[in-house]
Amino acid sequence: MIETARLLLRDWRDADRAPFAAMSADGEVMRHLNGPTDRAASDALIDRLRGEAQTGNTFWAIERRADEALLGFCGLRRGGHAGTPVVDVLEIGWRLRRDAWGQGYAREAAEASLAWGWAHCPDSEIYAWTVLANTGSWGLMERLGMRRRPDFDFDHPVFASDHPLSRHLVYSIGRPA
Repeated sequence: MIETARLLLRDWRDADRAPFAAMSADGEVMRHLNGPTDRAASDALIDRLRGEAQTGNTFWAIERRADEALLGFCGLRRGGHAGTPVVDVLEIGWRLRRDAWGQGYAREAAEASLAWGWAHCPDSEIYAWTVLANTGSWGLMERLGMRRRPDFDFDHPVFASDHPLSRHLVYSIGRPA
């Protein structure tokens, strides 16, 4: 578990399934992620993230300490899709429910995840990627001190090349000195 002033980044619980499914069904939350998903897909993602946690890192559940509400996820995992330049790199990622946007929760969780990564992972860089239209995410990447890596940008292989979610921008941050 990772604690910040306002948040807990923790393992997933069965009680997280319903609120995460509601978040995953929100078209605005999912607009840069190929649209809303149903309960089965949401549950499958939680199951996959729980499995990844066995390797030591994953996208952890974000719980707001004040009321124990599930806000979304953030963390580190071995990311990337086969056929992309980011396969098997250490990825930081986040997704928050809409009413948690604009309150600094994503940055707080991401900074804590980066600190955890530098303390527990041997990687010299941590990467993140998103689509061009997701200005909120790549803006956060820049606020975290990540730098744009156009040499790693890619077209996601699950989308047609002319699909608006095909092109992905990549950012990275190096291990602090």
